[in-house]
Amino acid sequence: MLHKVYCRTFQQGFKVVSKAMTYREPERLEGINCLEDLPTRIKQQAQRVLVVTDKGLRASGLAEPFLEQLAQAEIAVTVYDGTVPNPTIENIEQAYRLYKANLCEGIVAFGGGSPMDCAKGVAARVARPNKTIPQMKGLLKIRKEMPPFFAIPTTAGTGSEATVAAVISDSNTHEKYALMDPVLVPHVAVLDPLLTVKLPSFITATTGMDALTHAVEAYIGKSNTSATIQASEEAVQLIFSNLYESYLHPENLTARANMQRASYIAGFSFTRAFVGNVHAIAHTLGGFYGIPHGLANAVLLPHLLTFYGEAVHVPLARLATLVHIGEEHDSDALRAQKFIVAIQQLNEKMNIPTNLTGIQNNDIPKMVKRALAEANPLYPVPKIMNDNEMHYIYQSIKA
Repeated sequence: MLHKVYCRTFQQGFKVVSKAMTYREPERLEGINCLEDLPTRIKQQAQRVLVVTDKGLRASGLAEPFLEQLAQAEIAVTVYDGTVPNPTIENIEQAYRLYKANLCEGIVAFGGGSPMDCAKGVAARVARPNKTIPQMKGLLKIRKEMPPFFAIPTTAGTGSEATVAAVISDSNTHEKYALMDPVLVPHVAVLDPLLTVKLPSFITATTGMDALTHAVEAYIGKSNTSATIQASEEAVQLIFSNLYESYLHPENLTARANMQRASYIAGFSFTRAFVGNVHAIAHTLGGFYGIPHGLANAVLLPHLLTFYGEAVHVPLARLATLVHIGEEHDSDALRAQKFIVAIQQLNEKMNIPTNLTGIQNNDIPKMVKRALAEANPLYPVPKIMNDNEMHYIYQSIKA
């Protein structure tokens, strides 16, 4: 009981403090082929840049036209493409060494959540060269402006182009944690739907469910503002209207652009209202087993919403109404239940599994401890979980 009082007191205090904080809103380039406008924009601030991406994107050829455009604009480019899923401290240090060795003046993140997080980690090291990544773990440990940062998402899911967070994995301890500081919000975000057209269908599905998780967790938490409520509601509506269409018809640029907007505004929402236990658990699964974050969130979300029960009936009922789920005479409880079922059905239609393979029983106690440490006291969740409840969730999703 005392622990819960402490958590709620901390959350209320941080909510008050966060209202006084200044959050940068990225300059946005939006629309088909808007990426072509970025080299000119970069040159206003940097002559030499580090481009952080991954080998899959390089092999696909998606990044090459942009790299050529940078060269044509006489911008010196250093490419780091060693980013792995759930990027590691080693990735960041390798890229940081390239940044320094080539006298770079700015950073471009090109890719999904992993290159974004890796690039933000590099930016944090540039801002605080005397601090290690572990020393910047958690809240407000950077507090110094990073170099010009340009975010080019190639998925519609993480919303990292709008957020204060970078999520990093420690290869030695299997710990996955966030650096959270308003200085990590990118200066420029590029939302070009052409960049998401060739995404594999499963990546479209899981990254879209990642965005949905961001919107829903921010919405049901206890640190909402009028702005985050509005953003979450719009994001949920856009996702329910456009995710499956993007999955079925990947070249539908309207649906793709709508999903990019959903991802962006869901990122805006959770960066101010925070996420919750879904993310705390998903981070441990990524740290221990390399399970992709979007996949973990997609599987976990219905389980946690069901667990919260009465505490989330009213907000979930509101979301259900917005996306035309349920009947006029339904109670909040029934409408909330139907909303959870709709999430499960969306997962099923996109071939997302209901459980996750590879979870080991002997790892669960350590993961429970880490998930609880991440969630409490910071995340303003509907219900504060204890060890047994968290353990139950791990067992529920285990194949």
